[in-house]
Amino acid sequence: MTEVGQAGAGPKAAPAEVSRRARLWRRFRRRPMPMAGLVLVVAFVLLALVGPLVTGDPAAQDYLATLAPPSGAHPMGTDDLGRDAFARIAHGAQVSLQAGVLSTLLAMAVGIPIGLVAGFYRRWLDPIVMRLVDVTLAFPFLVFAVGLAAIIGPSLKGVVLALGFSQLPAVIRITRGEVLAVREMDYVAAAIADGAGDGHIIFRYVLPNCASPLIVQATVAIPAAIIGESTLSFLGLGVQPPTPSWGVMLTTAQQYLSDAPWLAIWPGLMIALATLGFNLLGDGLRDVLDPRSHR
Repeated sequence: MTEVGQAGAGPKAAPAEVSRRARLWRRFRRRPMPMAGLVLVVAFVLLALVGPLVTGDPAAQDYLATLAPPSGAHPMGTDDLGRDAFARIAHGAQVSLQAGVLSTLLAMAVGIPIGLVAGFYRRWLDPIVMRLVDVTLAFPFLVFAVGLAAIIGPSLKGVVLALGFSQLPAVIRITRGEVLAVREMDYVAAAIADGAGDGHIIFRYVLPNCASPLIVQATVAIPAAIIGESTLSFLGLGVQPPTPSWGVMLTTAQQYLSDAPWLAIWPGLMIALATLGFNLLGDGLRDVLDPRSHR
């Protein structure tokens, strides 16, 4: 936790911060499962950034190679129109990561300020906000996202908005709970007694000490959003063909499960590995950033 005494540390705080980061990194890399999650996340980021540059056009059709099994020319086979599955997987990684990251950023950008204000000022605002949050949490995440996507319309933008607002109640609730806990700390009471303004207290003491659980929440929300994007695209409420998407690929694959099972195996495997990677990374960050997990 941040202490009041650190406010006047000045230039000496920089080496301490570097030492703290190095200590956190040492704790993180000693855990094999979170390191495996980090490797998976980096691999998918590289696939999304570099893959489309080397795989070519995902919409290029070769009717002489329709439903071709994996080979040297097509490492992951081809679909019913002769399109290279690896190229579509690589471009689909861009769509999935964009949907996961952008929807999570949207939820954080909107939910954190609301949770901060509700938890810090309480009074009449907190009950109103939390009753609205409780109502929205009564709906399962995917059901809420499907309803919003149906209203907004099928597109990547619609997916981001639907998933972002579906994650909003959880972000508000976590932020508000952390603010309530931090607000009762002695250093916040000391800052209030010293005459510090609300803005200074929130941004100097409250928000920094809420950052760790919010970072962990973001790493947990991204894989949920990736699954949500695939589900919406599979149902026809997300990214529309011919744009490559893992969910769209699964929609096509269900017609050829017996003749070309690789069409379902590869996108399903990508969804599972991407979700696993972010979840393992989130578990590792939670263990490393939570001081109660250290001896």
